[in-house]
Amino acid sequence: MSPVDSRRIDALYKPSSKVPCVVDVPPLRFLQLTGTGGVGGPGFQDAVGALYGLAYPVKFAAKKALGLSYKVAPLEGLYWNDDPEASHPDDRESLAWRLMIMLPDEVSGELVEATREKVAAKKNPPRLAEVRLQTFSEGTVVQILHIGPYADETPAIDRLFAFAQERGYEVCGDHHEIYLGDPNRADPAKLKTILRYGVRKRRG
Repeated sequence: MSPVDSRRIDALYKPSSKVPCVVDVPPLRFLQLTGTGGVGGPGFQDAVGALYGLAYPVKFAAKKALGLSYKVAPLEGLYWNDDPEASHPDDRESLAWRLMIMLPDEVSGELVEATREKVAAKKNPPRLAEVRLQTFSEGTVVQILHIGPYADETPAIDRLFAFAQERGYEVCGDHHEIYLGDPNRADPAKLKTILRYGVRKRRG
């Protein structure tokens, strides 16, 4: 079987850092885990650990059982605030979030569950039982690549909102980040993060 690249749709994961773009995201399957508050804190890190703690064993299980070879996809995060006026994810302590890692379509739910049981028997990382395999249908989005610290994202977010408005869209999706760099290893000035928002055509 030919290798499968989880980032097979280049337009989704290789935006420009200079010019925002509009892309249509097809329904994709993700390992997902949700939480509230404490972005970057212990509970958040437990969620990250649970996702990677399952994603890599699933990759190895797919290789063994299916002959399927693929790269583990980058970590993604959706962030939102119950306050509809909060357009930017600034208050990291009050945000709700969903962390996700995409899986190839060929990986079945049965394989994920069988792998989860093995991981639980050996290591059982915190929050492993909360990880769910679900489809996320994002649809039309605007996105841009941000290079630099997470705390410096606001100007890029403002550019996305302005870009959407100029092209007749209104933002309707949650703040979406896709992490192309490891914050524990990379220079913060060189971190690469895709910033994305779901949009729809303005009426009238």
